[in-house]
Amino acid sequence: MTRLMTRMMVIIGAGLVALVCACAPIQVKAALDVAVVRTPGGFTVWHVEDHSLPLIAAHLVFRDAGASQDPPGKEGLATFVSGLLDEGAGSLDSEAFQQRLDDLSIKLNFAADRDRFTVALATLTENRAEAFDLMGLALTRPRFDDDAVERVRNQMRAMISQGDESPSQVARRAWYAATFPGHPYARPLEGTSESVGRILRADLQDFAATRFAQDNVIVAVVGDIEAGELGVLVDKALAPLRKKASLAPVPPAQANPPAGIRIIERPVPQSTVYFGHGGIRRDDPRWYAAYVMNYVLGGGGFASRLVNEVRERRGLAYSVASYLQPFDHGGLFVGAVGTKNERVGESIQVIRQEIEKIVAEGITAEELEDAKTYLTGSYPLTFNTSRNIAAQLAAIQAEGFGPDYVQKRNGYIEAVTLDDANAAARALLHPDKLFWVVVGQPRGVIETAPADGP
Repeated sequence: MTRLMTRMMVIIGAGLVALVCACAPIQVKAALDVAVVRTPGGFTVWHVEDHSLPLIAAHLVFRDAGASQDPPGKEGLATFVSGLLDEGAGSLDSEAFQQRLDDLSIKLNFAADRDRFTVALATLTENRAEAFDLMGLALTRPRFDDDAVERVRNQMRAMISQGDESPSQVARRAWYAATFPGHPYARPLEGTSESVGRILRADLQDFAATRFAQDNVIVAVVGDIEAGELGVLVDKALAPLRKKASLAPVPPAQANPPAGIRIIERPVPQSTVYFGHGGIRRDDPRWYAAYVMNYVLGGGGFASRLVNEVRERRGLAYSVASYLQPFDHGGLFVGAVGTKNERVGESIQVIRQEIEKIVAEGITAEELEDAKTYLTGSYPLTFNTSRNIAAQLAAIQAEGFGPDYVQKRNGYIEAVTLDDANAAARALLHPDKLFWVVVGQPRGVIETAPADGP
């Protein structure tokens, strides 16, 4: 498996010691002590100082620098860049750069989603100076050598071809293409084989030079480092970035899927179904009520109604779930189920009935309390490693919350009343507007959504 394909699937690195660095737990306090550090160079860093282990984790987010910035016809550019930043920088070619990471047990990963470009760094304390230097070098002086560009291009094409054979990928791509017509969110993150073929070295250079800047970077650092030294390392790594990012405006994303069922024939024994409609953004005041409500509906695993009705009671599928998917410029309510071809129609019917039921009758007081107990009790587990803490703090900043959000978050969940949750279900769930994409050979299922479009 190639480095890029691995990064896109689970974002894991090579090297046993580096893996230990990324996964080793640090002591998580009941109230996480987040300091807001202002470096001499003017960068704001959220910092959790912890000397229990000789490890440091950093997480950077470049806002509005994700795949929505890909130029039309060159979809996959942001993902392409993410696969090349560790393929040589400055005076170090790909082999030399990778060798330095391996020799020093430094884990450095880059990834692009629809809205943001992220950087994850994990290092032993003793190698902190070179770790930050290598990260800064990759961001500010990437080489984009011809041999590396062609190697990663071929990796991307292989990844795209793999996706073309994956029913879940095919379903998701088709669903997004039909839901966001004309919007950057409609395009696949990895692009197409044709669009990746059109990307030139100059495109890669321009993306890195214009999308990564001092005014759109968010930084969080956790572990065995004091604030004073942290400021020096961050300044040295990021000061060469341009002051202001040059970004294409991204319009609001109005989800407008065609209601009904669309079938994409594939010769497989089990169909994959992707479904949903428009949702809400993370900053919507109804977010926490909707989040609790969806836990009961389909977000709570074996505690959810969908799993109980679809899997446990009827044995229709091994897995089924629903999610709230917030983006920076829009939001979705989505879900997925995989089932035998002959049971697709029944699975869709049961899922639709459960959504109709929660809209009409709401959730119960017992379900509300169970959901709140789990959601508040499990939250500290998301801070179980230094790397996870850094990622969480960067995400909290990117959403526009303050450093005290970690302490406040469970209070927002606890404040959700039964009326709030049920009002969210009535306002946000629309069974008659659900768009279902079925990939497989479903039996007894009639296509009702328009078949034209991507």
